Amino acid sequence: MEFTRIKNFIDGKWEEEVDVEYVPLFNPSTGEQIGEVPLSSNETSLRAVESSARAYELWRKMSISRRMGYIFEMRRAMADNAETLAVSIAVDQAKHISEARGEVGRVIELIEAACSIPTLIQGETLDMIAGNINGRVIRQPLGVFGGVAPFNFPALVFGWFIPCAIGVGNTFVFKPSTQSPLFMQKMGEIFNEIGLPPGVVNIIHGNRKVPEVWYDHPAISGVCLVGSTPTAKKIAEGCARGAKRTMLLGGAKNYLVVMEDANLDVFIDNFVHSCYGSAGQRCLAGSIVAIVPEMYDKVIERIVEVSKTIKVGDAMDSDVYMGPVISAQAKKTIEKYIEIGIEGGSNLVMDGRNPDIPEKNKNGYFVGPTVFTDVTPCRTIIQEEIFGPVVSVMKIEGIDDALELIKGQEFGNGACIFTDNLFYTERFISEADVGMVGVNVGVCAPHPYLPFGGIKGSLLGSDKVQGKDGIDFFTQNKVATVRFVAPKGYKTEQERKVLPDSSVRSCVAR
Repeated sequence: MEFTRIKNFIDGKWEEEVDVEYVPLFNPSTGEQIGEVPLSSNETSLRAVESSARAYELWRKMSISRRMGYIFEMRRAMADNAETLAVSIAVDQAKHISEARGEVGRVIELIEAACSIPTLIQGETLDMIAGNINGRVIRQPLGVFGGVAPFNFPALVFGWFIPCAIGVGNTFVFKPSTQSPLFMQKMGEIFNEIGLPPGVVNIIHGNRKVPEVWYDHPAISGVCLVGSTPTAKKIAEGCARGAKRTMLLGGAKNYLVVMEDANLDVFIDNFVHSCYGSAGQRCLAGSIVAIVPEMYDKVIERIVEVSKTIKVGDAMDSDVYMGPVISAQAKKTIEKYIEIGIEGGSNLVMDGRNPDIPEKNKNGYFVGPTVFTDVTPCRTIIQEEIFGPVVSVMKIEGIDDALELIKGQEFGNGACIFTDNLFYTERFISEADVGMVGVNVGVCAPHPYLPFGGIKGSLLGSDKVQGKDGIDFFTQNKVATVRFVAPKGYKTEQERKVLPDSSVRSCVAR
């Protein structure tokens, strides 16, 4: 692959940073360096904000039909370039190409949902509050938003933030992960192709210093993040000082609960997708399988059996199911957690260290399916987010036990139950202490028309992404109280007393 020196996209133009540090960009499937990414200066970060602030003054006043025209064109251009966009994700993020295609497809769906903004931001009216006084609620944009993306979903997080934010009239400064910047390089090209006005979306690369510029900047109205909980807390603290809105999605540790009446074939199909999709590097990945005693041995047997069939290798290989993890450091961290699990007394029945991979990928960052059994709630591998294809299997007494374990954890992103029992289903939906629940699905990701996000340590802030929550976050309500008074000299109908010989003609034939 051609070596890529990543550039910033500011005011509709590509800019190469000078006199700053660059960090290497790798292809995780091979370990090959394929580019370098700038750690942009504070001055460049400020210019990006100021560009979006200038653009906001014109963009917010543009008719909503024209703004929607750009959103429609964005959707068309992404559909036309879907394979190129998917390949960009598979190369630097190393998500398997089939999943990368799925991610691009979901972003297109998110943009389609954003096309309904003219309906979603309609206001409210209340007539005759008191005599000749009416009230009106108007939804308006706020200004410039900043967004920070993680490495694992470079396209999806763009889709969560930008179409909704700019569709309602804001402008945006977006910081991709330094580990997966290629997708947004392609999107910058699309912005220019569709003629998006300069500054409506600026793309700036760098480390945590980039959002630090936003906290006190008067033009910044809010900050969005998908990332770790510690990072979310640091951004929340900075935004609190600057009185900025926040939408901060943090870490997760998700349960898959298997009840005695579960359909094992359905569970296994969903288990594979949930625990090994994206190499376990997603916030809704199943990482804890909690099984009632009647099913424990049978489920473990099926889990081990299917885990042995998972083929690991190059993210661009169509015969492979699972690609690498993002970096050498991520691989090292995951392998450290495997050691912690062994030392803690859990039973390692599938060891994903040193998986069998093709010679061309020997320098890639691969961890295969890893399964621990007989794990207890106090173990580190149960409590901490590993962010890799490591599954902890534990025995529970029943649904009460499952709900208590979910309630007691730091995170509250998602949890799924496998059952055909209506009592279990409704109780789990009602009482599972998470933001998203699933029934007989392994990844409980809501569709674009519904809000996505957790609770507790998985979400800092009140609003989630997608759906009406996204609209609420990116707009503010303005309330108008209007007294309407008759102009001077105006006469009521009784006062006018229209006479037969009036010059006012009747529309009724005589």
